[in-house]
Amino acid sequence: MYLIEKMRKTWLLLILVCCCHISIGEAVLPRTEGSNCRRLYQELGIGQTIGFPAFYKALENYHKYRSEKQDKLVVIDFTKPSTEKRFCVIDMQQKQVLFETYVSHGKNSGGNYATSFSNQPGSFKSSLGLFRTGETYYGKNGYSLVLEGLEKGINDKAKERAIVIHGASYADPALIPAQGRLGRSLGCPALPPVVSQKVIDTIKEGMLLYIYGNNKV
Repeated sequence: MYLIEKMRKTWLLLILVCCCHISIGEAVLPRTEGSNCRRLYQELGIGQTIGFPAFYKALENYHKYRSEKQDKLVVIDFTKPSTEKRFCVIDMQQKQVLFETYVSHGKNSGGNYATSFSNQPGSFKSSLGLFRTGETYYGKNGYSLVLEGLEKGINDKAKERAIVIHGASYADPALIPAQGRLGRSLGCPALPPVVSQKVIDTIKEGMLLYIYGNNKV
């Protein structure tokens, strides 16, 4: 009798745990956190640019690592093709979308879709994970923004690889009809020239950027 009662309580506990969580992509989230995140996602109206799993991971990292001055969040969703907008800048204080635009991925990460990512110099692949924006400078790609990779073994060689945000003619969506995809970079998240400077000036010097993707190779 005691054993039956103990088993009954165990099953009730398991049911309670299952009911208190929801599944989003590969992550299992507490229902309250998932609901709040979903609500903000819907308020922002970014569903055409950033998938919910990408937004959730970005928001999770933002709340974990942000400081008071980090009022902007940048999200790149590399599960989307280069023929679609997949770069988004969000003002977290005002809960407003500041930019939604196209972004190139590394030439060895894939064609229209980025499916392979790397932290290694010379790979010419994009990197995933959490970054912090740094200073701006003028280099061979014009006005550029330094990125510091914050995840060891995932993107912490970003500076060594000279992974920066910059504008590039090959990131112009006007090229898509002719070649079926956006042009590709050597690993940098390159933006259309028409918006690159405005975006860089908005997110420079300490903002958090999260790049989401499925590493299939």
